[in-house]
Amino acid sequence: MASSSSSFNVPQIKRDVFISFRGEVRPSILSHLKKRLKDEGIDYYVDDESLRAGDEISSTLLQAIEESSILLVIFSKDYASSRWCMEELAKIIECMEQYKRIVIPVFYNVDPSDVRHQKRTFEEAFDVHTEKYKENWAKVQNWRSALTKTADLSGIHYPSNLFR
Repeated sequence: MASSSSSFNVPQIKRDVFISFRGEVRPSILSHLKKRLKDEGIDYYVDDESLRAGDEISSTLLQAIEESSILLVIFSKDYASSRWCMEELAKIIECMEQYKRIVIPVFYNVDPSDVRHQKRTFEEAFDVHTEKYKENWAKVQNWRSALTKTADLSGIHYPSNLFR
């Protein structure tokens, strides 16, 4: 009897955790999180490269998302202002839906409702994205949807003074 093949190949898991973040969390929550994961022997991926305006998200980064079991998203006040973060988040949601990856949102000094409904700094970021990408409205809508889907998940809410 012939075995049936899947219509797509699920990427093989190569690491435990992928961490999506905006640079302003580096000296606070991210540095503590990386130390703790390392101490516990948990294999994680953090993109520590400096990005320049206009750079495209790398295929290596997209592959790292696909090959991680847990996708940890650290939302901070400027997260949505980064096109790279929004591209990562869209890929993270795609992997959650297609490959059943675990997504855990961390709300670092932001209200989950602001993320879910794109209020305050998230609204400001989308005003800029909407103007900048007016020729690619679907991309901006995909980013909005990814924010809403992620914020609807059960997550962790940290006040900013926790890691000082």
